Amino acid sequence: MKGFELERYLGKWYEIARLDHSFERGLVDVTAEYAKRDDGGVKVINRGYDKQKLEWKEIEGKAFFQDTPDKGLLKVSFFGPFYGTYNIVELDKTNYGYALVCGPDRSYLWIMARTPEISKKITDDLMAKASALGFDTSKLIFVEHSRK
Repeated sequence: MKGFELERYLGKWYEIARLDHSFERGLVDVTAEYAKRDDGGVKVINRGYDKQKLEWKEIEGKAFFQDTPDKGLLKVSFFGPFYGTYNIVELDKTNYGYALVCGPDRSYLWIMARTPEISKKITDDLMAKASALGFDTSKLIFVEHSRK
């Protein structure tokens, strides 16, 4: 992706859909918040509600650009020196209202938005893009958002 503007991406995002992973399994009301760090990186706070344990879970990480900042390709870490890829492959460049984000392979995929819900058309368009990139969109988990 080209033309990425970090300043416009900062703030709160809602997880609309994701591929299943142990670190998010069972979580609803999942959000991600991004803020600038003093070292030029990005502070990442992921939060979700565990319906089984009836408690909020939160983790803080850090991200840094892997290339020029206008490409939307970052490396993110929540566990010390171990980094994973955070690649923004589709973005609403007009309003920064939604994004399609993937990891280093076809097992990591997220649909993110500024609001807890997006239109069916936007969802369908993002799923079509993900399918074209080789993702199995039939395995997407759509995230419930009912808590504040």
